[in-house]
Amino acid sequence: MKTRIYNARILTMEEGQDIFPGEIQIENGRITGVKPYGTGNEKWKGGVEAPSDAEEEKGHWDREIDAKGNLIMPGFKNAHTHSPMTFLRSYADDMKLQEWLFDKVFPAEAKLTEDDIYWLTKLAVMEYLTSGITSAFDMYKLKSETAKAAEETGFRMVLCGDINDFGGTVQDVEDDFIKYNRKKDSLISYQIGFHAEYTTSRELMEGLSVLADKYKAPVNVHCSETRREVEECRERSGMTPVAYMDSLGLFRHGGGLFHGVHMDDGDFEIIRKRGIFVVTNPASNLKLASGIAPVKRYLDLGIPVAIGTDGAASNNCLDMFREMFLVTGLQKVLCDDPEAVPAMEVLKMAVINGAHAMGLTDCDRIAPGKRADLIMIDLMQPNMQPLHNIEKNIVYSASKQNVKMTMIDGNVLYQDGVFHIGDAKEKIYENANRIAERILGT
Repeated sequence: MKTRIYNARILTMEEGQDIFPGEIQIENGRITGVKPYGTGNEKWKGGVEAPSDAEEEKGHWDREIDAKGNLIMPGFKNAHTHSPMTFLRSYADDMKLQEWLFDKVFPAEAKLTEDDIYWLTKLAVMEYLTSGITSAFDMYKLKSETAKAAEETGFRMVLCGDINDFGGTVQDVEDDFIKYNRKKDSLISYQIGFHAEYTTSRELMEGLSVLADKYKAPVNVHCSETRREVEECRERSGMTPVAYMDSLGLFRHGGGLFHGVHMDDGDFEIIRKRGIFVVTNPASNLKLASGIAPVKRYLDLGIPVAIGTDGAASNNCLDMFREMFLVTGLQKVLCDDPEAVPAMEVLKMAVINGAHAMGLTDCDRIAPGKRADLIMIDLMQPNMQPLHNIEKNIVYSASKQNVKMTMIDGNVLYQDGVFHIGDAKEKIYENANRIAERILGT
């Protein structure tokens, strides 16, 4: 399939590259060309009639998409989520994290079947697509069903190990690591991980450390989300979660920390030294009153930060636009500095840093050879006008209503409110509600 997207404003996310008018050429899921229009179009303010350059390539493509002056950019990367938790949306709210997790979430999750995971993942994928999310870093059990749902819908999913004392073994992690990383160009890949220090024995963590050494692979984990988590780890080990896990050799090859809210000075140095990514989840942390992650300090130290929605049980919305605004807004208040974490830095977190944290280095920019995981942002909406600065509009004023198209691997999965994912949306909604009623009685 050869596709051409023309008459577009293009944000490549390349360092120092401004938005420019042009077109993108795609073949077999990869970008084969990025063509700027002629020098007379730099000030183009159109959106209905294509610049004359756009006529040159007409007729040589299997599919041509007229962007009509709207923005094409790489899709957002949801760098931490639990997709099947859609069945818990608005079920257990306004609770402290430990009680929410152990009294409500874990008991409900114990009743999930493979079929449940399959349908609930499809519901999450639909929401990701409407939010311009083209890949997700998913930590959940029964991974084969998550992978099946993602593949059937055409969605790119990175699976993350989630073992803990309640289930899973180091051998399970290794088996999945081999299974899901076998195919080079698959929509599905896998990274080593476990749930958290406070749910996982030293023996399991030491086993994962050996596994990470074997494959020279990063390790990903929930970390330092609440003060209670940090204090209890100090009582058990005499160290913070970051220092304790590092002492077990878990981060010798890097890794990712989901949340990273409560850190001390030594933690920052370990994270920087080990090349660890921090994935901030501002909406979830606010709703559970966990705190505000020190994102500006991470960035000032050269520590890369990505953005995740967390699951629908704690957020309750899988919306990257809300997360982006919260990332910058909270840092401005936390640091008493309106210049803290500017819009372009937030976009970098949501696109480039997220891709790298997930191991998707060929999905981070618009350039020849990169994967065609693209979104179209509707600029012809009142919340995006006037076009003083499109990047700032995306972070400060855009919303899901501005996602006009979501493309993954060169395939359009969502366009103008219509899903192209194999199943009718009504079927997915019906199954999700059936599952929630069976498990939760709602």
